[in-house]
Amino acid sequence: MPSFVRKALETHELWDRYDQRPWYQRNDYLGWICRAKREETKSKRLNQMLEELRAGNVYMKTVWNPKSGSRNHD
Repeated sequence: MPSFVRKALETHELWDRYDQRPWYQRNDYLGWICRAKREETKSKRLNQMLEELRAGNVYMKTVWNPKSGSRNHD
């Protein structure tokens, strides 16, 4: 995990929420953030991940049911 992501999770006290996500979501978030070429885009994606972790029921801008792990497209 990149140090800037780790620091953001610790600073925002979202490490536990990140760790509770399924492995595929954690992997998707890291890959998506790190593939960004511009720092502005990395920051925007990191902030989206943090907001979604805070919300708890959103994954990549879709509704996510943590109990079943399913994504629901509205």
